[in-house]
Amino acid sequence: MSEVFDYIIVGGGSAGCVLANRLSQDPATTVLLLEAGGNGRSLFVDMPTAFSIPMASKVFNWGYYSEPEPALDGRPMDVARGRGLGGSSAINGMVYVRGHARDFDEWESLGATGWNYHSCLPYFQRAECWMHGGDAYRGGDGPLGTSNGNNRRNPLYQAFIEAGEEAGYGLTDDYNGYRQEGFGPMHMTVKGGVRSSTRRSYLEPILHRSNLTVITGAQVDRIVLQQGVAKRVIYKKAGKVRFASIRREVVLSAGSIGSPSILQRSGIGPAKVLRDAGVDVVHELPGVGENLTDHLEVYFQYRCTQPITINGHLNPWGKFKIGVQWILTKTGLGASNHFESCGFIRTRAGVEWPDIQYHFLPGAIRYDGNAAFNGHGFQVHVGPNKPDSRGHVRIRSKDPANAPEIVFNYLATEKDREDWRICLRLTREILCQPALDEFRGDEIQPSIDLSDDNAVDAWVRANVETAYHPSCSCRMGADEDAMAVVDPECQVRGVSGLRVVDSSIFPSIPNGNLNAPTIMLAERAAALIRGESMEISDAATWIAEGWETSQRIGEPARPLDEDLLRSAP
Repeated sequence: MSEVFDYIIVGGGSAGCVLANRLSQDPATTVLLLEAGGNGRSLFVDMPTAFSIPMASKVFNWGYYSEPEPALDGRPMDVARGRGLGGSSAINGMVYVRGHARDFDEWESLGATGWNYHSCLPYFQRAECWMHGGDAYRGGDGPLGTSNGNNRRNPLYQAFIEAGEEAGYGLTDDYNGYRQEGFGPMHMTVKGGVRSSTRRSYLEPILHRSNLTVITGAQVDRIVLQQGVAKRVIYKKAGKVRFASIRREVVLSAGSIGSPSILQRSGIGPAKVLRDAGVDVVHELPGVGENLTDHLEVYFQYRCTQPITINGHLNPWGKFKIGVQWILTKTGLGASNHFESCGFIRTRAGVEWPDIQYHFLPGAIRYDGNAAFNGHGFQVHVGPNKPDSRGHVRIRSKDPANAPEIVFNYLATEKDREDWRICLRLTREILCQPALDEFRGDEIQPSIDLSDDNAVDAWVRANVETAYHPSCSCRMGADEDAMAVVDPECQVRGVSGLRVVDSSIFPSIPNGNLNAPTIMLAERAAALIRGESMEISDAATWIAEGWETSQRIGEPARPLDEDLLRSAP
């Protein structure tokens, strides 16, 4: 026998928790939320500084890996994806970046009608509870708490911002507002010293609703179609196969790896991929699992000449004190992800909006939370944010327990490789500005001759890491686009009663982290599903004057100092 619901949401992550909240607002509507992982609760999930712990845990992370990447010396890459209520919002670095306004105008130009910046901005605002209150750009009373952490108490944060200004890039007091380009404070999904995951912000406050059913430990096998209409979901719970049927729609929100995999297991996707996996073709849709995109990053690391960095707290006693203070008061170093200043710049003249992003950290720390070297240091995470390279997600069999084949094809194009060469050269120049002179010691990495393209390419191949932003694998587009998987209503093309709502349907990857736009997308999709009148903003957007001819704000394009390129200071 099968229970019947108006809506079944597959995946209780960043998008799924938003949808569960918004679709169950109508008490006459029944909603089922299916999540393969657990309840998502943990002290280490809620403590912002401890995010490396759940990310390394199989309880909270699916633990996918890519195939050996051809242009990265054959290295398989970690593909961390959240598992449990809250999804990746429970294990990510909590960085809150919406993307540039032009990213969403680009979505519309690629066929996602109605997803331009002015149509998306109200749904960013609807989601957000910004620490300083709402305005024309920020939301003041939404579920998702955002803040600046500990408000840049360490002097290194301000020194980095000033270094960016000295290098000719200008300042922004709110990169999520009128002006993204420039250097300034960075924002995080932290409220009252606690991670604001979508589990905590959207789902837990409404679990009392009688029309909402949440089932964890529910591994979805496939969606059953009858004559082109989605009818039910087959899933496994505690080793038993179960069924759930719909009156209205299935909304797939399993993420950029999970959503294309479930569609393919349901017989929706490229015919050859399905047949090779032993799945009958129910509805051929060639774009399912294609167009996979991600951001890469590296760390520039320097020794710090003053004992003021986080490295001084990474011993067991230091971590214990941080933990105790946070448990008792939700304050101190435990209440921040430590990315409290940032920058957005353009690689070259003729690029209209930023395509390089900086996260500054007043410590030299690996992703596992341990010190990168003995002594004090600082680092900046950096990478180009508009890559050309595309990959794919393809199931290997019809068994949901088998991980799919994931290939990103990182750095497959010459433009991507050239963007990295420019990126590293611009970054060293910024970090060698006078504002950092009193703090900057030896360059630990990359510490190579940046004027040598071959040396740069080799170092990037060996050291680049994923920023954990897979997206675009079920991309949204117009009906005439044969590779589009969903239409601008988020409906799967050629299928009734089935939508996809998560980062997999991004038409292109934004200039920034993906959690904020994923939550916005879910907010707007929920409004579409509910048949609401869609909101539109008229807020202005800042674009650098003279961007056609200048790489820096108000400055003519100029070559970098050759001595600085050849050897690290």
